[in-house]
Amino acid sequence: MEAEGLSTTMEMEEGFKGLLRLIGSVKNYDWGRTAKESCVGRLYRLNSGRKIDEKQPYAEFWMGTHDSGPSYIVEGGGRIQNGYANGGGIRDKCTLKDWIDKNSSVLGETVLSKWGTQLPFLFKVLSIEKALSIQAHPDKDLAILLHKEQPLIYKDDNHKPEMALALTEFEALCGFISLEELKVIVQTVPEIVEVVGNVLAELVLDLNEDDEEEKGKLVLRKLFTEIMSASKDVITEVLAKLISRLNIKNKVRELTDKEQLVLRLEKQYPADVGVLAAFLFNYVKLNPGEALYLGANEPHAYVYGECVECMATSDNVVRAGLTPKHRDVRTLCSMLTYRQGNPEILHGTAINPYTMRYLPPFDEFEVDRCILPPYSTVAFPSAPGPSMFVVMGGEGTMTTSAEVIVAEGDVLFAPANTNITIATSSGLHLYRAGVNSRFFEE
Repeated sequence: MEAEGLSTTMEMEEGFKGLLRLIGSVKNYDWGRTAKESCVGRLYRLNSGRKIDEKQPYAEFWMGTHDSGPSYIVEGGGRIQNGYANGGGIRDKCTLKDWIDKNSSVLGETVLSKWGTQLPFLFKVLSIEKALSIQAHPDKDLAILLHKEQPLIYKDDNHKPEMALALTEFEALCGFISLEELKVIVQTVPEIVEVVGNVLAELVLDLNEDDEEEKGKLVLRKLFTEIMSASKDVITEVLAKLISRLNIKNKVRELTDKEQLVLRLEKQYPADVGVLAAFLFNYVKLNPGEALYLGANEPHAYVYGECVECMATSDNVVRAGLTPKHRDVRTLCSMLTYRQGNPEILHGTAINPYTMRYLPPFDEFEVDRCILPPYSTVAFPSAPGPSMFVVMGGEGTMTTSAEVIVAEGDVLFAPANTNITIATSSGLHLYRAGVNSRFFEE
């Protein structure tokens, strides 16, 4: 039996305004949470109908068209049980990417003219137990170059601006600390001076706010590059001193948040240069419902918690610390903007009584957070571009040309110019990703 309002075949009729039910992809990266504690593991089990391995970490749940983690259309349109759609349709037969290629009008004329048949955004949920790598994402020009030179490492030629919206309390390292804070670090963390030398340390201390911005960036770049390029033996030795010193200090005073974080990171990644480099970054703590965004060439490392993440459709990552994966220190140190100061925290803008919209300064995406109480209804007016919905909790209905029952774990694709009404009698918590609405106003 087919579900009304859901597309059920590879081809669709012109002007289709229904919904596609999708199966996402899962990533079992080492930094993910174990199955029982992972929101990603729970979502994947409910979304796919598959059993999950209790011993595996479940790190990322992908929803989109990227080849590294494609989404598949559920044939028959029903919910998934044991890998099959209700009504017997076998899943994993057609990717969303293939379907969009054959039905490109679902993206809308404006999106098609800008990005072609590629869905501009990639939607994810992350469950983080231990820190991700110190990393940055290349801008478009650098992405093209890296993909051409090292296609096995940099698997596409797109840039990757991104935004993380906290589901739980969420911790991240993001961007370089201010000049004032940097001077304090140089004065109070002797291990950094031991690595970079007294001359470079004095250059930092001699900087002032009246200096030209480029001078400060040049000194910071030298400092960061010296740390990241230090030999393994040097880093192993200074980290042993650092950890010993912090443990002694911890007996006589309460350590700062950054010092406590450094101790945590060293346990996760012993003798890793990223532990020392962490002193140079802003340590950001988000509450649920708060978001931060990251442009190209900005250093960051997500540390702990769960979030919804949205980005341009890319998987390009340049890493240099806190990771067992490939490191490209030279590229990372050369590509960064070396801007200093705290990142902007987004709190969302109410677009109706139940929905907050998060608008980063990127054309490719925006995210809506919708929390419906029992016996409530909300309308999502038609947008000129496509949308992706993921249900994080509760159950309810989504109505376009017909009514579709949705519950936790469901992922749905909505074509451009589709009016959607969402209702619930028990409560419903969902997120929507779409092309940034400001893009259509230009």
